[in-house]
Amino acid sequence: MSDGVRGGERTGSNYGEDVAGRVQVVKFGAVSVRISDDPAGDVARSLAVRLRAAIRRRGSASLAVSGGSTAPSMLAALVHEDLDWDQLTIWQVDERVAPDGHEDRNATQLWFVPGETRLMPVAGDDLAMAALRYADGLPERFDAVHLGLGDDGHTASWPPSPHPDATVVSSPNPVAMVGDFNGRGRMTLTPTPINQARGRLILTTGKTKSTMVQRWLDRDRSIPVSHVRRSGTTLFLDPAAASKLSL
Repeated sequence: MSDGVRGGERTGSNYGEDVAGRVQVVKFGAVSVRISDDPAGDVARSLAVRLRAAIRRRGSASLAVSGGSTAPSMLAALVHEDLDWDQLTIWQVDERVAPDGHEDRNATQLWFVPGETRLMPVAGDDLAMAALRYADGLPERFDAVHLGLGDDGHTASWPPSPHPDATVVSSPNPVAMVGDFNGRGRMTLTPTPINQARGRLILTTGKTKSTMVQRWLDRDRSIPVSHVRRSGTTLFLDPAAASKLSL
């Protein structure tokens, strides 16, 4: 099937039932889009399926988790899933530069999650070296990566142009630093480790995100999320975020 989407048109649609209720599943080229009233719970269940399969096959699983406004509800649902938490290691997709324990840190969203958590080291002086050290500890390939989508088209901590560090999407390093972006410097995974993952799950909700959802599915290459590999990526939306799609 072609990865293209002509004029935002879907290539297929069906409905499925799960324990959380009705989920509409739509294909936009290589991207699977799931629309429901509980996309955070849908992401959590989908992650659990992937992580259980990884543990069965390889004895362990690796997950990278983004920050953002939708992450807490997804994580709250994930902790109730039946997982062998001792075999799961969680990394961060991105982190704000702030002192340990500061409310701006994405790490504060992970404190209640079982399993081993490897936090980005953003409280030191030499952050460039810290990014290299974090990169050295990454798995060869993540089993799953959770991402969000901002109303400016950013994902991870890849700022849009004309931000001076918009070129982070072309960085040869797996982990990079970004200057002040929405009030904080950032440490972020770059596209390479995210696109090498066995699966990517993008969660976004609300009408303010609907334009960027449409633009990404229309293959707008000017927005940061366009650097996410489409094949192997599933987009989880609520009806408001999906409101501009031709379904």
